[in-house]
Amino acid sequence: MTCRCSGSPQRSTPARRAEDPRTASHEWTVEDLVFTTRTGRPVEPRNLARSFSRIIASHGLRPIRLHSLRRTTATLLKDLGVPPRDTMEILGHARIAVTMEIYTGADDASRRAALTKLSALFGTERD
Repeated sequence: MTCRCSGSPQRSTPARRAEDPRTASHEWTVEDLVFTTRTGRPVEPRNLARSFSRIIASHGLRPIRLHSLRRTTATLLKDLGVPPRDTMEILGHARIAVTMEIYTGADDASRRAALTKLSALFGTERD
């Protein structure tokens, strides 16, 4: 798997591939992808999951499902105040309902903040 990310996703270009000795000798498949195999093809989900498991094990981390990273990303974006529409785009969902119903469940901190704002609106703020 090849990742050419540094801050923001960068698409693999012919010039970049020629500079990289791992890909220069391979016949490259032209795709508009951020993560690819060594030949530019899409990464198969099973291979991605196996690679992820190997990375987790090699760093001595607690095993988690790769898909759990999507939920973590959605939660972190929510906690950072990123608008749901932007979160939907980042996660690649076709409908905002998926983002709202599955990935961004309410938590105690957000409920408490909402109720504090409501109390302040009515002048009944409590600690």
